[in-house]
Amino acid sequence: MKPESFRNYINGEWVEGPTFENRNPANTDEVVGLFVKGTAADVRAATDAAAAALPAWANLPAPARANYLFKVADILDRKFDQLGAEMTREEGKTLPEAKGEVRRAINIFRYFAGEGARLPGLLVPSERDRVHTFALRKPVGVAGLITPWNFPSAIPAWKLAPALICGNTALLKPSSLAPLSAWRIVEACHEAGVPKGVVNFVAGPGGELGDALVNAQALKAISFTGSCAVGNRLHEQASKRRLRVQLEMGGKNPTIVCADADFPSAVENVANAAFFSTGQKCTATSRAIVEDVIYDRFLDALVERTRKLKVGNGMEPGVDIGPAVDETQLNTNLRYIEIGRKEAGEPRVGGSRLSGGAYDKGYFCEPTIFAGVTQDMTIAREEIFGPVLSVMRAQDLEDALRIANCVPFGLSASIQTTNISRVFDFVYRMEAGLLTVNLPSAGVEYQLPFGGTKESSFGSKEQGPAALEFYSDYKTVYLKY
Repeated sequence: MKPESFRNYINGEWVEGPTFENRNPANTDEVVGLFVKGTAADVRAATDAAAAALPAWANLPAPARANYLFKVADILDRKFDQLGAEMTREEGKTLPEAKGEVRRAINIFRYFAGEGARLPGLLVPSERDRVHTFALRKPVGVAGLITPWNFPSAIPAWKLAPALICGNTALLKPSSLAPLSAWRIVEACHEAGVPKGVVNFVAGPGGELGDALVNAQALKAISFTGSCAVGNRLHEQASKRRLRVQLEMGGKNPTIVCADADFPSAVENVANAAFFSTGQKCTATSRAIVEDVIYDRFLDALVERTRKLKVGNGMEPGVDIGPAVDETQLNTNLRYIEIGRKEAGEPRVGGSRLSGGAYDKGYFCEPTIFAGVTQDMTIAREEIFGPVLSVMRAQDLEDALRIANCVPFGLSASIQTTNISRVFDFVYRMEAGLLTVNLPSAGVEYQLPFGGTKESSFGSKEQGPAALEFYSDYKTVYLKY
């Protein structure tokens, strides 16, 4: 049976063109779908359509814009099981994880729809007599949204929903490795009756389309989630045009394990954050920094827990870890594992590509732990984005914080401790934008700001009320009466 084809969406129309394949990383014999490969001309047409639709959409009262977002959420909710299964097939994460992400995307649309009835401005007293002062929110304009493959539904949702509720129009460009989940969101916008030109979708190669987007005359803002190399290049191009820029990029996230931690909980939290979603989270733990007094005991327990993790097709019950998203990411994982062997010796567990039977059809890598890793090693400093964990030794909390902060990234970090003083030392001194205590380093909620520090992020934070700051501007009014 011929795979289903998915067209680009420009100015309210589904646009045909040559296609590329989207294959299941757990079974590369399966083509999940055929997607129209967009061009620079498509990007220009989409941004021009968004610019033409902007005045009417921006002038629509925010509660009326919210009604469309509520409808989008309802449509996605009705297709919940289908969307979860499609995400597992296109990205590889387990079905429970995929369904959790779909639920999150639905909740994001409902959250920002709710903001439509209360978009906050400012009302402050003037120092002058009989002068009324206030500030209104206004949209920025046409927004370009570039999203990655690892959260193919949630990240498009947390960019698109706040952009729309603030009155902007948008072009969504998803990763070519997992475009279907984002396409379903755009399809829901179409079914919800969102006016033509307000939402546009172009799939295809990141380099060509990214360059076309950042250079599109109609564009006023660009929000990007992906690698540091691409993000830095986009920032350089966008800065020349004085575009509003938001970047979410890499991480090398630590979990500090103190001697007083709840031991079983700490083991579970580190295993979860390091290996679930195949380690393909920007907030995943890639460094476990353990106090010396419990280091050996903790390492042994973590290795034992990791051996019990089941790797396989995410559609199968009981599977904990799916495949790498594609062959390139798998090879990256294996390359860093070989670097780790040279730097730290044989891994305590894992270290190989899985083969035999169904494994031969997918990109499966064993969850891998290196022990005795020091801060100068490559595997302790560079983002791998796979199921590879470095376990590092610290003399005490002071030493652990020093090690944790010695990388150029600062996205997320976690501490496992029952000592409240240590908690606050960590909260105030850890150089990261997202902190968790006695929880995995990965796992965020949509109603709070999300973003990092140092080389991990640039610009306004995403999600929660902070998202409104990027997608809107202030219009200040002084009124004499």
